[in-house]
Amino acid sequence: MAQLPWLESRPPRAVLRRDAGNWALQAALDRRGLGPVAGVDEAGRGACAGPLVVASCVLKPGDAAKFEGLTDSKLLTAAARDRMFDLVLRRAVDHAVVVVPVEEVDRRGVHVSNIEGMRRAVARLTTHPGYVLVDGFRVPGLTAPSMPVIKGDQAVACVAAASVLAKVTRDRIMAGLHEDLPMYGFDEHKGYCTGAHSATLAEHGPSAVHRWSYVNVAAAGLAHGLRAPHPVALSVAAAAVVQNGGSAPVDPEERVTA
Repeated sequence: MAQLPWLESRPPRAVLRRDAGNWALQAALDRRGLGPVAGVDEAGRGACAGPLVVASCVLKPGDAAKFEGLTDSKLLTAAARDRMFDLVLRRAVDHAVVVVPVEEVDRRGVHVSNIEGMRRAVARLTTHPGYVLVDGFRVPGLTAPSMPVIKGDQAVACVAAASVLAKVTRDRIMAGLHEDLPMYGFDEHKGYCTGAHSATLAEHGPSAVHRWSYVNVAAAGLAHGLRAPHPVALSVAAAAVVQNGGSAPVDPEERVTA
């Protein structure tokens, strides 16, 4: 039985215009009638504290001139990210942001939580996408055909916009957690495994907003005689801190991509 065209997972061959920059792939899909094109990205996968945040975003075709400088959120300064965040909110056709709490990350594992968060972010769009571009890896179970794009947050404008939405949202959450737990310095490292964060873990032990399924957090908790404040699935307990298949970054602005 022949497969229906809209069920295919890959777009038809299209010519990408070099001068279109990170709008080229979206523009090619739009020209072939596969729009609206949604981009999806996450923030906080490699952190050992705080939630995982996933965002989806649909940008208006031909709006590239309004988004000069749009790229991977980690390559922007904090001030530039905030400005781009406001611009995306004003001009995006549609967007959605999903916050996956620490309890879910510990119960399901970070990769499963990330995949599920991406499904939710796409499902919450009021504009149903014709095609979905995902940063880094394949996401099964989406409501539209999709394709993973390596370094998609640099290569594809709508994925970059999603990365800005996810990172700014998460950074603001971590700044709020700093108000309640100032000893950990969440306002600086945003929950990533920096030297300063490791030192505070060793000194104070982990908090309720740490991911107890991560080996460094579990070890710090054991050293202080503490137990996880919420269920941690045995299948993910003491898991290595990973980021798209690699080790967790030391610098909270960096990420290892498969």
